[in-house]
Parts: sequence; structure tokens; C-alpha cells
Amino acid sequence: MLQQNYIQPNWPAPNNVKAFTSSRSNGFSLPPYDSFNLAQHVGDDKHAVNKNRDLLPNHQNFIWLDQTHSNICLDLDMHCNDSEAAFQADACFSTRKSQVCAVMTADCLPVLLCDVQGSCVAAVHAGWRGLADGVIENTVSQMPVHPNTLMAWIGPAISQRHFEVGREIKETFINYPQAFRINSQNTDEKYFANLYQIAKQKMFALGVTQIFGGEYCTYQQHDLFFSHRRATHQVSNKSNPIVATGRMVSAIYLD
Repeated sequence: MLQQNYIQPNWPAPNNVKAFTSSRSNGFSLPPYDSFNLAQHVGDDKHAVNKNRDLLPNHQNFIWLDQTHSNICLDLDMHCNDSEAAFQADACFSTRKSQVCAVMTADCLPVLLCDVQGSCVAAVHAGWRGLADGVIENTVSQMPVHPNTLMAWIGPAISQRHFEVGREIKETFINYPQAFRINSQNTDEKYFANLYQIAKQKMFALGVTQIFGGEYCTYQQHDLFFSHRRATHQVSNKSNPIVATGRMVSAIYLD
């Protein structure tokens, strides 16, 4: 069996809470999905992806979401016997032992949540659209625990330095002006957006004050992570600009 390398949250979660984010290495996928791609929707060989998924801890208890950048949060306890079903959602939670909550990312924010009692866990896929539409708020409101008992870990995502956006996205987050820095090198009106900061402010406002993580950059750390924006830039000057890259998974469950 291949030896996998996982990013482990540095947070004071209860001992029965298991959480990780996968790296891109030590899998079966061929370039440009090399090599530990976990997504079936990006054009990779399905057999290779299934072999990669089988390497994951507790892989038999994953329910893979059909992520659409929505604010939908799924209660996995209601669907624990439907592992082969396709659920359109961008977040999920569970109180059941061994049930894995997982989201895939390649620049968007993965947010993992648990309560201090170790009775409930959640995973959130929070790109800018999901953040704007309230995917974090919707998840926290559905979890059967009080927000002030929750702690959060924000996994690897694109950093502000590499996430350039237009005025329309800045205006979408009009209440978070400090999360945007104008790009003075661009003649157009462009800004660098800090998704980490927006997510932290949203969670603080909900009463989630124990927030950890946020030190990685999927764009810059190419040896560790897939990055959709990096892949886009790599093909931008080619005659066949098809963006092809893999996805990491961020997962959490109760042991």
C-alpha cells in the first residue's frame, strides 16, 4: 500500500475527532492529475480515482457530495445508508460514529468543524460564491450543538496574494472591505481577496471563536496541493486551453 501524506489540523479537538486534508502525492492518477486526485468529475481515469479513494482512512464511510458552489448543507445521519447516491450539497454534518463528512477543493476553502464534546462534526466547501450565499451560516445553524461550543479548522486554500478578483466580487462582500487589497500593478480595477479572513469573520459573528488553520496556499505550494487557478494560468497561452487538475479532500469523522 502506498504511504500517504496528510495535512493534520493543529487544533485542540477531542481525541475521538479524526480530521485531515489530503495532499496531491502518492496516488495512482497520471498527469495532469498526478497523482492523488480524488475527484471523479475532472476528466481523470475513474479506475485510478477509485484506487486513490480506497487509500483514504475510513474510506468505506465516505459520502461524496456533488458540489455546486451552493449553500446547501446535508444531514448525513439521514442518508448514512446511501453512500452511492449523488447529493447536491456543499457542506454536511453528522453525529454518527465513523460517518465521514468530506468536501473536495482545489483553491476554495475547506472548513472542518467539531464541538468540544466530540459529538458532532461537519465539513464545508466554501468558495467565494458559497461564502457569499451563506454556506458557513447554514451549516452552523443546522448542527445540533450551540455555536459557542464549536471549533473550526480552515484547511488549504488559495491565499490573498494569488486570488485576484474584480470589483463585482468585492462588492459582493461589501461588509468585509478589510479582506480586499487593490492590485496597484493592474490598470483594470482588480483586487486581491482574502477568503480566509472572510470565513473567520463570518464564524466569529456566529459565535465560533476557536478558529485554527489558514496558513497554506494551494496556488503557491504546488508540490503539496492541486490549484485550479494555477492550472488555468498554466494553459492560458496555449491553443487548447482545457483546465485539468485534481482535487484534494478534507474530511472529518468521529472515532
